Amino acid sequence: MAATTHTVSNQAPPLLGYDVFSADRALTEAVDRHLPPELLDEARYGLVRLGRSAGSAQAQRWGAQANENPPRLRTHDRYGNRVDEVEFHPAWHRLLGHAVSAGLTDAWDRPGGHVRRAAGFLVWTQAEAGHGCPLSMTHAAVPALRTDPATAAEWEPLLTSHVYEEGLRPAGEKAGVLLGMGMTEKQGGTDVRSNTTRAEPLSGAGEYLLTGHKWFCSAPMSDAFLVLAQASAGLTCFLLPRVLPDGTRNTFAIQRLKDKLGNRSNASAEVEFDGTWARRVGEEGRGVRTIIDMVAATRLDCVIGSAALMRQAVAQAVHHATYRRAFGGVLVDKPLMRNVLADLALESEAATVLAMRLAAAYDAGTGSELAFLRIAVPAAKYWVTKRCTPMVGEALECLGGNGYVEESGMPRLLREAPLNSIWEGSGNVQALDVLRALQREPMALNAFLSEVGRARGADHRLDRAIRDLLTELADLEGIEARARRLVERMALVLQGSLLVRWAPPEVADAFCASRLGGDWGSAYGTLPHTLDLASVVERARPVER
Repeated sequence: MAATTHTVSNQAPPLLGYDVFSADRALTEAVDRHLPPELLDEARYGLVRLGRSAGSAQAQRWGAQANENPPRLRTHDRYGNRVDEVEFHPAWHRLLGHAVSAGLTDAWDRPGGHVRRAAGFLVWTQAEAGHGCPLSMTHAAVPALRTDPATAAEWEPLLTSHVYEEGLRPAGEKAGVLLGMGMTEKQGGTDVRSNTTRAEPLSGAGEYLLTGHKWFCSAPMSDAFLVLAQASAGLTCFLLPRVLPDGTRNTFAIQRLKDKLGNRSNASAEVEFDGTWARRVGEEGRGVRTIIDMVAATRLDCVIGSAALMRQAVAQAVHHATYRRAFGGVLVDKPLMRNVLADLALESEAATVLAMRLAAAYDAGTGSELAFLRIAVPAAKYWVTKRCTPMVGEALECLGGNGYVEESGMPRLLREAPLNSIWEGSGNVQALDVLRALQREPMALNAFLSEVGRARGADHRLDRAIRDLLTELADLEGIEARARRLVERMALVLQGSLLVRWAPPEVADAFCASRLGGDWGSAYGTLPHTLDLASVVERARPVER
């Protein structure tokens, strides 16, 4: 065959060998904004190193390998003994090791720890999203464990360690551990109060034996798990180690691994407990209250993880359009493609700015900031995670047929996109959680309104949206049936307020015109043509500045 028929031209080069952190202007500005000046140099140094690793060919190869070679369940050894181990491709361990060493499970007591970790999580998730599950739960378990000071003293240094050690051994023999979660059961799902797993007390203080079945157990290769079970006083939280201090395996029968739409690199399992030893965390009957702070922290990670998928999708789309020529010019210069890319860039920046604002509230830790989080986290989790799937799908389409093939990486992003909307409570759960906060915690609404009110007077469309929101909040008639509509508006108003205060004028103007002013269609690429779309797209282009 003639060599001339195989000449390759007009193909965008792969987006590799760049600093994922430094190339993201919305993220770098958020870090500069939310961290104290004395922490910036050290934080930037670490994030740049992580960003270069995330953008490297090696990390991209690890991500592909971890998904092409999903985890395998090994229930028995060669002699017929139950071992219940999950085997992962070496690439999975390399991804996790890099993440742990970068401090992505360590935030709670580090100065600026939540902002630094959120930025790092957003950067590193762009290399591969599946291994973010154990990272998220290990990080989020800390506040739950702190309800029992003795347990926290034993486990927290291992959870926040920057050392990753694979393999099942007693936690006391390891320099660092990972932690998973088992809350849902097949008869109840999100309704954890219907759980039937039983907890029988032993003579030792706080010791129990658990018997039951967990329908979704996240990261079953972890060293320990926070689980819910019914004790005599009601639903209670327990810490369940995989290996007991004497080296024997705790009873932890993995029945099967879930065959999931996406998240292929990560294992999710059905497990059974049969006289499984566990230690109570918190008071009996207060299991939901004990574990709720862990749930809130993982919900924030759902927002951050979705923002990461959005950012990588828009980076790939803008990169492709910058190099690809069609109909006599470069795609990025075509007015209609520019409109699509700008619309995607707005969605991505709004998600990033909101995620980082929530992380900063965790670092502040004041009463008003914690009250703000009570509404802002479920509202953001509802909206940002829901926007992720259509946004990634549109970005994939920007690459045309090239985006539909596995080698582009875009199908993996699209398969991953719906997960964060489901994990830790799907859309209705988040909307109802916002309603509960509105009805029971007036300080939360006051803190939320105070936050959005900081931008009043800066944009007439935002001002009108705030007035309309206040009208909706004053009308409680049929509130549950319209909860999604209300929470969507709350999230959009919050994003608009943040962008008006902190984003360049062209970004804030385009967001307010489309998302708040109503000058927007039903699909991406329907922004008003009079806006400065070229500047919005250029801001999103993944190049270091």
